[in-house]
Amino acid sequence: MRMNRVFVAQPLAPSAGVELPEDAAQHLLRVLRLREGDECVLFNGDGHDYPARITAAGKRGGEVEILAREPVDNESPLHITLVQGIARGEKMDLILQKATELGVAKFVPVSSQRSEVKLDAARAEKRLMHWRSVVVSACGQCGRARVPEVLPPQPLGTALEALVLDGTRLLLDPFAQATVATLEDSGATGFTLAVGPEGGWSPADRAALHAAGFIGIRLGPRVLRTETAGLAAVAALQARFGDLAS
Repeated sequence: MRMNRVFVAQPLAPSAGVELPEDAAQHLLRVLRLREGDECVLFNGDGHDYPARITAAGKRGGEVEILAREPVDNESPLHITLVQGIARGEKMDLILQKATELGVAKFVPVSSQRSEVKLDAARAEKRLMHWRSVVVSACGQCGRARVPEVLPPQPLGTALEALVLDGTRLLLDPFAQATVATLEDSGATGFTLAVGPEGGWSPADRAALHAAGFIGIRLGPRVLRTETAGLAAVAALQARFGDLAS
């Protein structure tokens, strides 16, 4: 039986009573139609699940009692940071959702010379809030109890200056010679993967990435769209070095 999981951004502890936030109450009580006595699971990103029982279900909200605190050990052994060229609307949502399911630990949305999406400050803040909600929802679905970090959208150059670029730094490039299969298995668990926007990386973008220590890899003989490329690369890294190999 599938247990319904919802994110609650507050400390949780066994035996505690918790008033459900509006979005959690909406999902559990009005979408799933759970009632008093029904069970659910809360998580807050601390690496644990909190089985709970609904103790009050009203039109304006609900309350639950935390029954237990259970550790969740399903995080990838790889720490993958995805530097993603900002894509349009649903494409970006798809990337965030599926990459979360595949175990990405951190997202860095970037604008570059060929980006088709232009965000002013107000739109950037709204998109960031939306992207974070997409990631939280994906964690609820896939069972992750630690929520990946989503940084504010920023220019590629700014992101490269701020990133802690430990481990292997990879740039998806259809013209590169190296592939995931040819990467040396050094035992390192950190990967930073850079994926261009719909228009691809410009020569200046590639130069900046190479200067920051990124090496180019290709994913087979075909050119992949931005919403496909990053997911394929993450899956390939997990299959070779991570927990998709088990």
